[in-house]
Formats: sequence, structure tokens, C-alpha cells
Amino acid sequence: MSTFTSSFARPDPGRPGVALVSISRLQSLCETVAPRYAGRAKFFSVREGYGAAVAALQAYVDAGSVDVVLAAGSNGAYLRDNLNVPVVMVKVNGFDVLSAITRATTTWPNAQIGLVLHETISHELADLSAWLKVGLKQRAYRSIDEVRLAVDSLAAEGCSVIIGPGMACDFAQQAGLASVFLYSLGAVEEAFERSVELARVSRQKESKRVRLNTIVAHLRDGVAAFDEAGQVEAVNPAMLELLGLDREQDVPAQVERAVGPLLRETLEHDLPIEERIEQIGGRALIVNCVPIVEQGARSGSVVTLQDALVAQRIDRSLRTSQRPKHLVARHQLDDLIGDSAALGRVRRLARAGAAHDATVLLTGESGTGKELVAQGIHNASRRRGNPFVAFNCAALPEGLIESELFGHEEGAFTGARRGGKPGLFEIAHTGTIFLDEIGEMPPALQSRLLRVLQEREVMKLGSGRATPVDVRVIAATHRDLHALVEQGAFRADLYFRLNLLQIELPPLRERREDVPQLARHLLSRSALQYGLSAAALERVLTFLAPLFERYAWPGNVRELDNLLTRAAIYPGEAAQDWAAVFPEFGRMTQAVAGEASANGSREPGGASGSNPSGKTVPARTSATREDVLRALEQVGGNRAAASRALGIGRTTLWRLMKDEPTA
Repeated sequence: MSTFTSSFARPDPGRPGVALVSISRLQSLCETVAPRYAGRAKFFSVREGYGAAVAALQAYVDAGSVDVVLAAGSNGAYLRDNLNVPVVMVKVNGFDVLSAITRATTTWPNAQIGLVLHETISHELADLSAWLKVGLKQRAYRSIDEVRLAVDSLAAEGCSVIIGPGMACDFAQQAGLASVFLYSLGAVEEAFERSVELARVSRQKESKRVRLNTIVAHLRDGVAAFDEAGQVEAVNPAMLELLGLDREQDVPAQVERAVGPLLRETLEHDLPIEERIEQIGGRALIVNCVPIVEQGARSGSVVTLQDALVAQRIDRSLRTSQRPKHLVARHQLDDLIGDSAALGRVRRLARAGAAHDATVLLTGESGTGKELVAQGIHNASRRRGNPFVAFNCAALPEGLIESELFGHEEGAFTGARRGGKPGLFEIAHTGTIFLDEIGEMPPALQSRLLRVLQEREVMKLGSGRATPVDVRVIAATHRDLHALVEQGAFRADLYFRLNLLQIELPPLRERREDVPQLARHLLSRSALQYGLSAAALERVLTFLAPLFERYAWPGNVRELDNLLTRAAIYPGEAAQDWAAVFPEFGRMTQAVAGEASANGSREPGGASGSNPSGKTVPARTSATREDVLRALEQVGGNRAAASRALGIGRTTLWRLMKDEPTA
């Protein structure tokens, strides 16, 4: 029949779907009744039972094609327990049973009759058997196997006619017995009526639920829902505000005029609009226009608008709150620039320490690159790819340090975040936590940190339960922790716990041979940012080289980086007034500038012996080879001291020393 389909079908947006499940004679009655309901529902015929029927129906259910299943007997009971859609049972009433008994006694007078019913027998019929003058025996079943057993049992007791469902009739015929089908056309019609109405209501509820969820999910922004014809179905106040619409006028018409082009575009191209910036009503808005799909078919669209300025503020807030630099290690140990023996030792110790999870203590002056080494150790360890959390122990007051490191439960203190907050040790779980300036940690918190290192667990403020953590600790300080221990300012047990693997980073003045290479690396990085040309970069490095040799670098690599960034920003100004641009060098800038002029070297941004303003740099009186030898004799052969005494660079001193003596 054209009313049915037995193959997989897409959901019908206009009619609900009803699956008719039968493995026996009930199917013929269903096919008789179904055409009367063809306009109200779409029917799917499934000629399977029990587990096979569930497997056949699941695809329909998942696709939204079937809203209700119609079945009978134990097959229907099984489907009801194993499907997540309603199952309507064809019910047998007393009139159906009496009608079947009448047909049996009329056709086979004086025959012993067996009645097979689902789940339970009818005690009322047992009482009426004598009055009806019928030899009636009953059996109940709950599965196919029990149907066969029931028929065999009734046959053994002398029943020659079996009344029951289709399976009972089939088994009776196989046993050579007569049979009467129990289900009536009226029972099937009543089941159809209930199935179609239930499917209609179920389809409506599902449609409303999908639409409501789609709209509610966008309530924070301006939201408008449209049907398939482009008519407004719902619009929220935020949408009216963003579009600047008059609420006293025809709101649907205003909304359609404002966003109608977006709807037409998505329909024409069959593509959603996602996060597009549009100027609507004089405002920059982030626009989304996506279809609403119900039961696999498009039934409308939803348009959302968001103020672009609000999105920018949210983005800034997220960037600030997430603090990605505390979660990611960007540097490798190979980022340590220099070939000095002191730096090589740092690399070797760091790589050896990275192979294990032992606590590392980094010591050295401020600006020597302790955090870079910590990140390099993390990225060289098995924990790379996991969180790297950095925390400066000197950056916050004592109360906030405790909350940041160990976290807190809701209500732990005034102003505590609702729902509580995980500490940095928990955030660093499976990764590394870098505790910078550990020597500044307040004494009261040193004991808590010691417990974390010993027990590998943290306890939040306000909590009575400890949380295990798997975290590697790297600490750093520019202070002498041993001296602090002797002064009673730092716990001795914490110091010895931290001082397992110690790596001391040398100051820049103790590895001067690395300065030129390091300076070139840092200035090249600044050149890309500030647009310094390659030629200007070389002039800056040439001019600053003598200063690199003489300066003590109290700020170490950090100071060198700042100085070179300044040179990249002000190359021309530096040539005009070195003392103003580099006050750190004091009188040395004047000597170097004079030496550059005397030797005919080019200053950054200017020509030899002059600056961009055209003013001549005063030339220093040229030293001779005899001056150099005399100066070396006076300072005991110290070439650096001789250079300073003569006000010349080491390169000039070497050149003069190699000059042949005049005859």
C-alpha cells in the first residue's frame, strides 16, 4: 500500500511518524485501518519482533522520523522497555474476547476452547464458562516461547480450538488445531486513534522544545526568531535596543526591515552568517544568522546581534583573567645566548635537572634570566606540554599570596569568590610551578609551602580536605638564602628542601665574552619591532662595543635588553647626545664618542666624525704607541686599566701596540 514505507525515510515536517510493528496477523488489520489516517500521520511498517524490531526502529527514532510505535502483546511490552519513544499497545477488551468465543462456538459447536491472553488470565470468564455452556481453558504468556508452551498445554488438555494473538493462531495451525484471531478491527482502530494523537502532541512538544532552547541559548545577546516564511516569531528586548527600534510601533515589521537582508542572504546561499561585523543603525554589531532545524528539516532562522564594543571589553577581560603567560612556557634552554664557560655550565646543570622531578633552586642577581632557565627546564622535561605556572612571591600581600597559591573555598573569608577558587598549585597539576623571589615569602607561609613539598598535597583556605597534586617546583631568588636562614628570616628546613638541585646564574659582568653575541640577538629582535634597518643595527653595535667592555651591568641581561631597545628607538638622538640617551655610562660615552671621531668610525644614524645636526664631535688627542706602553707600565700590564687611563677602547689599544716603532 502507498500509505506505508518499510525503508528508512527522512522526517516529514508536516506529519508525525508512527511505526506499526507486528510479526503476525495484526499487520493485515493495521493495513486495513491505516489509509483512514494517512492525512494525519506517516506510517512505517516493521515486520520484526523484539530485539530485531528495536534494531530496525532505532534508525527511525534517531533521525526523528518516528514519534510513536504501535504494537501488541509481549512484543509491544518489550519495545516499551527498550525504546525512548512512546509505545501504544493494541488492547483487547471484554467484547473482543466474547466475540471471539462466539465465533469459535458457532463454527465448532461443543469443541473444547483454549484462550491465550497476554500477561494474565480472566477470572471473570472462568466464572462465566458454566453459564455460557462453553468448555473454556485459559493460559497467559509473556514471551514467544511461552505462547508456544501455552498452545501445547491447551492441546494436551483436549482443546481443539485456540483463541489468541497471531502467534498463538500460527502455533495452533502448526499443531493441527483450529484458531480464532483475538484482536478485532475496533481494537486496532482505537489504538490508531491514540497513536496518531499522541504522535501529534509529541511532535508539537518537541518542536516547541527545540525552538525554545535555540532562543534561550542566545538570550544574552539580541535575538530574533523567524519562521520559514521569514515572519518574526519571537524577539527579545536586547534586539530592540541594539537596533534602536521604537517599541510603540510595529515591532515585527521594524525587525524584518532591519535584518531581512541577512535572512535573504542565508536562504539564497544556504550558508549561515557567523560573527560578521555589520553597521546597523549606526552601530557596529557582530551578526550571526543560523537556520533552525527541527526533525531534520529547516523550519526557520534565528538572528543574534552583539555590540562589538562589548565583545572587545570581554576579550580584554578574558586576556587579563586567563593570564596565559602563567600557563605556558615559551622558552627553551637553547634560548640562552652565549658561549662562555659559565653559561655552558648553566646549560649542563639545567639539562641534567630537567631529566628528573627534583626541586630546583635558581640563584643569581636580578636580570640574569632565572625565569628563562625555569621555562627551559620545564620544556626539556617530561612535563612539557603541561601547565607552567609562574608566581612572584613578592608581588602580593601575605593574605593574597596564600589564597593564590593554595586556593579557597566559598565563604572562606570576606570577599571570597562564589564557588571557591583553585590555587596555583592545583592549576599546575601535572606541570611545573615557578616560585620567583622565594626569599621574599612571608615566614607564616613558609611552613605551608614546606608541607606541599613534603606531602605533595594542598589544602584550600576554609577546607578540611587535602587535595593531592603532582607538580614540579622550581624556585628562584636573588638573595642569599643561607644568610637569611642564619638571621632567622627563612626556615632552615624549607631551605634544605628547596636546595636540592642548585643552579647559580652568573652576572653579565662575569661573562663579558657573551655580551656581543647577546647584544646582537637582542637588538635584532628590537629591530623587527621598531623598524631599525640592518645598516643602522650594525652602526649601533659597532659604536656600543667599547662600552660593553667597560660597563659593570648591574641590571644584567634585563638592563642590556632595555639599553638596546632604547638604541633601536633613538638611533639618531643617541648620536647627537649620548650622555642624555645613556646616562648609565656617564663619562664613558664622551670618551667613546671622541674615539669614534678620531678613528673616523660612523656613529649610529650619522656620518664619520659628525652627527645628523651637522655639529662636529670634538676630537680627542690621539694616543701613540709610546703612550700605550707607558700606561701599561704604570698599571702593571692591565690592558683594561690602560685603556681607561688613555680614554681609548681596547681595539685601539691593540692596534697601537702592534704599530712598528718609528726609527
